[in-house]
Amino acid sequence: MIEFLIVLPICMMLVMATAEFGRAFMQYNALTKGLRDGARHVASNAIVGTTGVVSITGATQSEAQNLVVYGNIGGAGTPVLPGLTTGAITVANAGAGNIRVSAVYPYGSIFAFVPGFFYSGSTTTNGYNLQAAITMRAL
Repeated sequence: MIEFLIVLPICMMLVMATAEFGRAFMQYNALTKGLRDGARHVASNAIVGTTGVVSITGATQSEAQNLVVYGNIGGAGTPVLPGLTTGAITVANAGAGNIRVSAVYPYGSIFAFVPGFFYSGSTTTNGYNLQAAITMRAL
């Protein structure tokens, strides 16, 4: 019984850390997949005609932001990730015929109630930012 009481907190922290890392990895993977889809959409619509000049219109930018956040260009439905907004998505001309779609996603811990799990015991700061960016050549 005493051994169990000594080992239980250590095992619980290992289980919680594994779950938190797995969840963060899964959300980062979903974010990069959405960014890749948005970048493909912008890359295929960024060059108007046969000019070879990259021109990202407001409509293309809005469609790409909706594609990253909602999974469709119309912006209908619920966000793919909780707390992800179109304001967190940046679509830009990266130069040299490339486009860049990037995002900053505020990741929230599921174990913020445990003092010391994140940020040395501060439960007021719940999480950190996941940042990702995709650069593609405009077609």
